[in-house]
Amino acid sequence: MTTSPQGFTDISSTITAELEALLKTGAAAKGLKNLYTELMRKAKPTKVAIRTLDGLQYSYHDLSAASARMAHFIRSLGLAPGSRVAARVEKSPEALMLYLACLRSGMVFLPLNTGYQSEELRYFFNDAKPGLVVCDPSALGWIAPLAKSSGCHHVETLGSAISGSLLEKATPFSDDFPTFACGPDALAAILYTSGTTGRSKGAMLTHANLASNALVLHHAWHWQESDVLIHALPIFHVHGLFVAIHGALWAGAQMVWMSKFDAGAVAQECARATVLMGVPTFYVRLVESGLLTAERVKTMRLFISGSAPLLAETHQAFTQLTGQAILERYGMSETIMLTSNPYKGNRRAGTVGFALPSVELRLVDDQETPIKTKPGQESAIGGVQVRGPNVFAGYWNMPEKTKEEFAQGGWFKTGDMGQFAADGYLVLVGRSKDLIISGGYNVYPKEIELLLDDQPEVYESAVIGLSHPDFGEAVAAVVVPDPPEAASRMGPLDEAKILSRLRTMIAGFKLPKRLFFLPELPRNAMGKVQKNLLRERFASTFSAG
Repeated sequence: MTTSPQGFTDISSTITAELEALLKTGAAAKGLKNLYTELMRKAKPTKVAIRTLDGLQYSYHDLSAASARMAHFIRSLGLAPGSRVAARVEKSPEALMLYLACLRSGMVFLPLNTGYQSEELRYFFNDAKPGLVVCDPSALGWIAPLAKSSGCHHVETLGSAISGSLLEKATPFSDDFPTFACGPDALAAILYTSGTTGRSKGAMLTHANLASNALVLHHAWHWQESDVLIHALPIFHVHGLFVAIHGALWAGAQMVWMSKFDAGAVAQECARATVLMGVPTFYVRLVESGLLTAERVKTMRLFISGSAPLLAETHQAFTQLTGQAILERYGMSETIMLTSNPYKGNRRAGTVGFALPSVELRLVDDQETPIKTKPGQESAIGGVQVRGPNVFAGYWNMPEKTKEEFAQGGWFKTGDMGQFAADGYLVLVGRSKDLIISGGYNVYPKEIELLLDDQPEVYESAVIGLSHPDFGEAVAAVVVPDPPEAASRMGPLDEAKILSRLRTMIAGFKLPKRLFFLPELPRNAMGKVQKNLLRERFASTFSAG
């Protein structure tokens, strides 16, 4: 079964026509030459593009002029188009200007999580071989030697307080730069995956990948020049760097720039903004704060959540507080955005909606045969595969791995497991690597997590498979009590009660053999639960003896 753009029928023909024009190639084509020109096409020079909480304002002219000076400086280093520029810097408007400068000059932007330490950076530098590394001034002492040991001869600094050698050296250059015509298939960025199951992979994203997705989301989420986006996400990740920033720039809209999420500050800005993009943690904290009301968010037209599953409880509580339903969507580093709940229509909790226009999506069985479903019936669970102009060009320096991750016909294997509801909404049930095979039976963690999360003592849960001498793998669950501070009081009796209830709801092979209670689940920077850490922590639970 391949989804069609249900929920987007009113914009599909418009998107198709614009995509065809954008992605034209050839000597006579007038299509995409550089993502930067598309992002700034609607920009009005005097309009405020970024406003910070401490009162600073940057116009679209400021973004253009500063990125031009940076682009001139980068090219003055003798770097050829296609060279990598690695940035491990704190979030700032100037960091965004660096990204735009890389696009303009034909460089490949390599954003790095500010939490990465020496051994992680050593791997990235040795793998990507950047021609320029930009870091926070406070980290120069230990990052510069790592960069130089990988063969990088240019290391500059960029601070969050309008400081650093990059700005100083770029200042003398002209604020007019002829944007490099690199073409749609040129690389724009490399994003390294988390590497929780092995060596990190660098997903190569082209100008066409990013431009096509920005155009689709522009229509799907009804972006307008009058929009004001609250930007509280990090900018080393697809969500904050591409989805949020591209959305605002493509529309010529304004961003309220926050260095990090703060529930009070976000609630205050909701009184005059129109769009918020966040991870589930944002919405949990906003609900807990009690600061949002229907009156306070009356100018807001869209709340978007992604990067990790949003609990149905949070979705419902937010709607009760504000009168607005959060829009959940689905994407990944290799594909940017793939699906979305409809802008107009039912935004169903626990689902990620429908395939976006231009995106083809299907489910396949263990033999990679497409799963067929009769109209009006729920599908079987299968592996999610996708294709479209948004799908990445492959993994950097990993041709064999790239080949493994694509099925015949150009379908990318996302590694996610999903199921179509009877009316076509996609429900993600977990990662294929998280699939538990216990005693020969397949167990999908999401099914059990949903049941656990419905229990009155449970705030949230994570189901994992642990090595077991008899079953191969045993189902186990890590539970955060509700309220979380009750963790210290939870004991065997509570575990027995919860399991007793579950026993009447699911087959015996799916029933967790153990429950573990923690005050919180480990998460990465984007809010995704790190199940690998949980598996490591409880690995010896069922060991012999």
